[in-house]
Amino acid sequence: MKMKKALIAVPLSFSLLIPAFGTVNAEDHGGNHGGSHSGMASAEVSNPAIDLRASLDAILSEHAYLAVVAMQKGIDGKEDFEAAAGQLNKNTEDLSAAVGSVYGEEAGNQFKEIWSSHIGYFVDYVTATAENNEEGRKQALAELDKYRAEQAGFLDTATEGRLKAADLEAGLKVHVEQLIGAFESYRAGEYDKAYDDATESMHHMFGVGKSLSWAITDQFPEKFESTSPDTAAADLRADLNHVFSEHAALAALTMQKGIDGAKDFDAAAAALNENTDDLTAAVESVYGAEGAAQFKEIWSSHIGYFVDYVTATAENNEAGKEEAVAELDAYRAEQAAFLDAATEGRLKAADLEAGLKEHVDQLLAAFNSYTGKDYPAAYENIHVAYSHMFGVGQALSGAITDQFPEKFEGQKPSDMPKTGMGGMSQSNSSVIMWAVFGFILATAAIAMIARKKSVKN
Repeated sequence: MKMKKALIAVPLSFSLLIPAFGTVNAEDHGGNHGGSHSGMASAEVSNPAIDLRASLDAILSEHAYLAVVAMQKGIDGKEDFEAAAGQLNKNTEDLSAAVGSVYGEEAGNQFKEIWSSHIGYFVDYVTATAENNEEGRKQALAELDKYRAEQAGFLDTATEGRLKAADLEAGLKVHVEQLIGAFESYRAGEYDKAYDDATESMHHMFGVGKSLSWAITDQFPEKFESTSPDTAAADLRADLNHVFSEHAALAALTMQKGIDGAKDFDAAAAALNENTDDLTAAVESVYGAEGAAQFKEIWSSHIGYFVDYVTATAENNEAGKEEAVAELDAYRAEQAAFLDAATEGRLKAADLEAGLKEHVDQLLAAFNSYTGKDYPAAYENIHVAYSHMFGVGQALSGAITDQFPEKFEGQKPSDMPKTGMGGMSQSNSSVIMWAVFGFILATAAIAMIARKKSVKN
């Protein structure tokens, strides 16, 4: 594979769609360009730069999730492996078409060749593992190393040095090692570690999205109305997007594991439960034990309903499935009323109920398609449910910042955010406290958590 040694200034549409893994060196580029990264930060959760960051977060994190799932399905020899891999390929096709629309067919094909190669190498690694072919595994890793260097050089040139090749290679190495680690833990039966690695690989991508969006908006400030992707309000939206999307992703996978009676069901459910425990503890840190208990009672009421639906499906119990859906409807009304009051009417009960119904329907559609062996439809529905959560994050963060604008206004940083490549940057304590309140509101968009019990087929 040969890369062009020079590129013209990269148009916005191309830059937005390339997942990258390095950081901007603000000292080399001044950090303050056209006012886009200095001055007063507003409490807005949507501007051209923040929307770019959210778009990158969605693409990058879903790529990590689908890679984890495809590798699990591949080593297990599951019937839905092709559909999981196909969902990754759809993303590649979309990216390649976007490149072609800007640079022409030749450039689109060039991008597709480079991007597709690393997906193929992961598949090669899984295949070699299944065949006990140690040489094949080593060869796949060697090819991934070559890909890292090629991709890093391409992006260094594309961003005019804002993303350094050495940093990009290091970031890509982290990404590769996270996915390989999650796969190796999974095949070794170390399921708790496998899901820790999987969720970390997804979270990692939100830090990448923040860094990459900064690089792009620094490179093309006029394309983003001199706005910044790095504000307290933007961080809140990203944090909510992270929680929502991870819940949707793990919920869909946990339901699959439940109906299959998979050995890693408890670990998948535990990954969801860890988030619930963290959320409840965060509520207690703000509202005390009594407030946390009230929250947990409402939140926990819906925990079993999806598991009940999976159980009833396994038992061919249509009445049980209908009862589970009815319970979810009752929960939606109760949760919506609670959140309407909490936000002083900024989130309307009727809208909340409708949003919760949409999310519930998406997850049920994904599960029903899976049990019906319509695997392409299952993964398309998971994609829709995953993407839906990013709209929810925008809406809920908007409600929070409107209710407490003083918590999200102030000086924005004048240099590149020091996020590194391991996840989100640290916020100050005031922002953390109000992000916690945002997590409380997040329940309006989450209609699935698994409880820790096996569902036998």
